[in-house]
Amino acid sequence: METTRHYTATVYVVGDGAVALHEHDGLGKWLPPGGHVDRDELPHEAGLREVREETGLDAELVAERDDVGSPTVDPLPKPRHFQLADVNVHGEFVGHQHVDLVYYARTETREIDPADGEQPAEAWRWFTVEDLEETDALDPDVAEIGARAIETVSG
Repeated sequence: METTRHYTATVYVVGDGAVALHEHDGLGKWLPPGGHVDRDELPHEAGLREVREETGLDAELVAERDDVGSPTVDPLPKPRHFQLADVNVHGEFVGHQHVDLVYYARTETREIDPADGEQPAEAWRWFTVEDLEETDALDPDVAEIGARAIETVSG
């Protein structure tokens, strides 16, 4: 069998010292907004699109760009993390993986207003660093990256 891989973009959105996470319907895990990169998108564009669709927030990436370019080369916002996530596991075989580019962003409001068809606003929660440290409801990488995002964006 062959493992399929798709590129995804995830954004840890920070507002007023907390990061937005939602309890994912299908996975039963708390996760930040994110999803697949469409064929016509750049990863950072996909991440911001997912933020808008899933939360209704107008977020601003907090990302460095290289200072090297040319008339035919543009530097892109750098992801903070680059991960490989097993999504569909059958025993020892991994059927599907996400190659995930993870970004940080800031928002001026915590008003969650998802687009039609997305999980409702009630599925979202704002986690402070203390909340991230005190709960066992999060995967360790989500808690760690969430805390780093808060410290980077708020600091």
